[in-house]
Amino acid sequence: MFKTQAESLEFLKGFLPSLDETPQDREVVLCVPFTDLNVLSKSLHGTRVQLGAQNIHWEESGAYTGEISGPMLQEIGMRYVIVGHSERRQYFGETDYTVNLRLKAAQRFGLTPILCVGETKQQRDALETESLIISQLEKDLVGIDQENLVIAYEPIWAIGTGDTCETKEANRVIGLIRSQLSNPDVPIQYGGSVKPNNIDEIMAQSEIDGVLVGGASLEAASFARLVNYQ
Repeated sequence: MFKTQAESLEFLKGFLPSLDETPQDREVVLCVPFTDLNVLSKSLHGTRVQLGAQNIHWEESGAYTGEISGPMLQEIGMRYVIVGHSERRQYFGETDYTVNLRLKAAQRFGLTPILCVGETKQQRDALETESLIISQLEKDLVGIDQENLVIAYEPIWAIGTGDTCETKEANRVIGLIRSQLSNPDVPIQYGGSVKPNNIDEIMAQSEIDGVLVGGASLEAASFARLVNYQ
């Protein structure tokens, strides 16, 4: 929940020039608050930056105050949507059941969902990381087309805490996620205190295809450094 429309446009001014040096095979997606989507959709037209929303409801319309539907996102040219982010699960009652419904809705309306999975500190300390993530994937991916999917591994204990998951451990867990999929080519990202000082090491890992960035994406120069990792 960051950036007004004016602040978003200001961010773009600082960020877009940095894409001149970004290799063509890298995909850049901004997933912004709902109020910023329309203005950014217009401003990013013709650039290589794709746009995504931060959530989607499972119904096409209805009495769901505060929610956003697939057709609403489709109409303004969305390509991606985050589903099951740890903050949605932690603060807003998201369950694997509702995550699955949202994933289905995203695909039904032509969006590529970015599914977030990951464990809390308590679960990791109890050695439940593997069983929890396997369980999340089993429930979340029922009836989901794995040809139109991105997955992000978010160790919840490493988000905004400065406590980064060791890159080799992140790589191991992402390998575990990949082993559970019917399509091994699903892009799998790492998310959790990704910063300019650790991006090169993260992206050097064999299983990690990209990053889901939080706080470090809020400042143009910082995000540009991540996009242009070495």
